Amino acid sequence: MFWILFILSLFCVCNSILITKIQNIIIVGNMYNNLLNVTEDQCICEMIKVNDSISALNYFSTNQTCQLYRSNTSTIYVEFYLNSTIIFLNQSSISILNILEYQPSTISSSTPTAISSTTSSSTSTSTTSVCNNTFHDQATYSVGSGPRSVAVVDVNNDNKPDIIVGNSGSNTVGVLLNAGNGAFNTQTNYSDGSSPWSVAVVDVNSDTKPDIIVANFGSNTVGVLLNAGMALLMLKLPNTGSNTVSVLLNAGSGTFNAQTNYSVGTNPWSVAVADVNSDNKSDIIVANYGSNTVGVLLNTGSGTFNGQIMYPVGSSPVSVAVVDVNNDTKPDIIVANTGSNTVGVLLNAGMGTFNTQTNYTVGTNPQVVAVVDVNSDNKPDIIVANYGPNSVSVLLHC
Repeated sequence: MFWILFILSLFCVCNSILITKIQNIIIVGNMYNNLLNVTEDQCICEMIKVNDSISALNYFSTNQTCQLYRSNTSTIYVEFYLNSTIIFLNQSSISILNILEYQPSTISSSTPTAISSTTSSSTSTSTTSVCNNTFHDQATYSVGSGPRSVAVVDVNNDNKPDIIVGNSGSNTVGVLLNAGNGAFNTQTNYSDGSSPWSVAVVDVNSDTKPDIIVANFGSNTVGVLLNAGMALLMLKLPNTGSNTVSVLLNAGSGTFNAQTNYSVGTNPWSVAVADVNSDNKSDIIVANYGSNTVGVLLNTGSGTFNGQIMYPVGSSPVSVAVVDVNNDTKPDIIVANTGSNTVGVLLNAGMGTFNTQTNYTVGTNPQVVAVVDVNSDNKPDIIVANYGPNSVSVLLHC
């Protein structure tokens, strides 16, 4: 049997906690909790908050998953797993046995067969600040004129999220690549329609690469920029001056091709991307501020779209979300109508068509709508930011 003994000298000094990390292996056993879409630091913070019962974790950098373990015993089983980290807290010593080859088809909680001690892993000891749910001072980065909308997506396939910003004053989309350690490079600009207003990032041509979609306010179009290579990104930008939506396809390594424009309603203000007709292709949904409509452009494949189908909504729609609110597995449209002080819900009737909206009164000049379960009843609720009274409205699902 193969044994490794790690002696961990853990102590607190100056509000810091000494932790120990072991790379490229994972704990095998009964997991206490599983957290998705978190950073390693957030995972450590969660462990520290409950360190009376949680003393070890697995962290997977590839998909930002955290697994917490109650591991207060002196011995644990592990197996080999690339791009993973075990982190220990409050263990005076720990024995690690049976480092195994990773075999996805045969993983179980039982003890696997031991392998040679040549399996590579590394350990490191570092100090992390005690979490207190606060933030550092901001770091600022210059972009174009009048930044109006921002998205954060890994566009160059380096597992680091990059920043995409719609610059309404300079009619550009800016891409700031992540330089690591929370810093970003100078933006790269891409010419766009007049007054890009909202950005989204989605793979619209089913090549597993995200592309860019832009709503062009002045030309009443939607533009599509397809990703021509690796690291696909899709930004949806409403171009408020040209009444268009643009889609910029990722050309690889965080660069993008020229946009393709699609005509929409007057003054497209906000855009979302979702598969609304269950064909596994991302469609475009746009709020047309000037024509008091929501437009739906169905994806025909290969990153091209049909002409929009328009649905009347309230006065001056400025924000749109696409979420299944009635639990029929079909995404519905929720729109904030700033001119009529309402939120409209358009239920999906199937095949990419929608029913007439149902209106709900909210505060004055609603600007942004979000849909999430806020009361843990497994039903999506609606949250609205109201510009006029400086308030937030919460509409709980019945």
